[in-house]
Amino acid sequence: MTPRERILNAIRHQPVDRIPIDLGGMDSTGITAVAYNKLKNYLGIKTGKTQVYDPYQQVAIVEPEVLKIVDADVLPVFPEPKNWKSAKLPDGSYCEIPDRWNPVKLEDGSEQVVDMTGKVIAKRPKNCWYFEVVDFPLANARSIRDIESRKDIFENFDWPFFVDETIEEIGKKAQHLYQSTDYALMGNFAVHVFMGAQLLRGFEQFMMDLVLQPEIAECIFDNLVNAYIERFRKYKKYVCDYVQIVNVNDDLGTQQGLQISPIVYRKLVKPYQKKLYQFIKESGVFLFLHSDGSIYDVIPDLIEMGVDIINPVQFTAENMQLEKLKSKFGKYITFWGGGCDTQHILPYAEPNEVKRHVHKCIRILSKGSGFVFCQIHNIQPDVPPENIMAMYEAVKEFYS
Repeated sequence: MTPRERILNAIRHQPVDRIPIDLGGMDSTGITAVAYNKLKNYLGIKTGKTQVYDPYQQVAIVEPEVLKIVDADVLPVFPEPKNWKSAKLPDGSYCEIPDRWNPVKLEDGSEQVVDMTGKVIAKRPKNCWYFEVVDFPLANARSIRDIESRKDIFENFDWPFFVDETIEEIGKKAQHLYQSTDYALMGNFAVHVFMGAQLLRGFEQFMMDLVLQPEIAECIFDNLVNAYIERFRKYKKYVCDYVQIVNVNDDLGTQQGLQISPIVYRKLVKPYQKKLYQFIKESGVFLFLHSDGSIYDVIPDLIEMGVDIINPVQFTAENMQLEKLKSKFGKYITFWGGGCDTQHILPYAEPNEVKRHVHKCIRILSKGSGFVFCQIHNIQPDVPPENIMAMYEAVKEFYS
């Protein structure tokens, strides 16, 4: 069975010869660059480059040699910069970053990044691994008229300024990977509806909008989704013949529950997600949704909208026990993740404990398939490489 066949069978809840594995298929199933450098050193890999394709999260492109070692079955298809430059990571190790990503160190030890217009768009606090978005383009809008006057913002929103590839070029890359490899291909469309509005308006302001000015929230959703649909028309034309899965992102949960009540979600957010998701589904791809946190209460809504796959299956959050998720929704959706706890086990446990934990997760999630192995979210900088390899060894042991 080829990796592509294995992934497709798992999504269709059909028999597989082993549990399919993803490392780096999208920007929340991968490994941070610091952890990646440590892993390559542990494995004795001296060749290749550590390229940070998502500088906000500091996520690295996983190279073919590493993919083979961990038995990965998925390749990402995402927009990339054409030009890279050397840089140092916070731990002092080397990497390459997009040429147009220009972090500047400040006197207090923090860093900031400006875009091509000179605007500060991201900051990394001192002693922090990641960059935070600090520019919210619609923060000062006071009316629907204000939002409508800034429609130019929506056209390119969620398309990184530091990449060079066009959708046409992404399509050529997807075609090449489809014809030259037998990996499953993940189209990283990676747009946000709920979180997109938060990033446009500012998190606090948008949460107030939902209650005090819902017409503002709906205007943003409407413009955002219409812009995404127009972008996907082109994406469908050039990319979707070659990818089997398309991912979208939208963090709906927190550690304790949903960010908003199910009532508010169904009234204000769901109609716009549904419009976008069902349009994407018309292309014939499987729809993958990344949403962190406790989302149990809206999983039936996601299934009803056409979501085929949920990730990262954060069972460490409230009301997200694996047994309950699998018994309630396992027939209707694929769990892509949930293979290892990255908050408590992967960084801190001994390798044997990691293996026992992974075996337990797999036993629950692999029944009847509908499962692709991945840890919960990206492998963080503080994870020992011994534990990373123990995690993948546990998967191999389970099906050997």
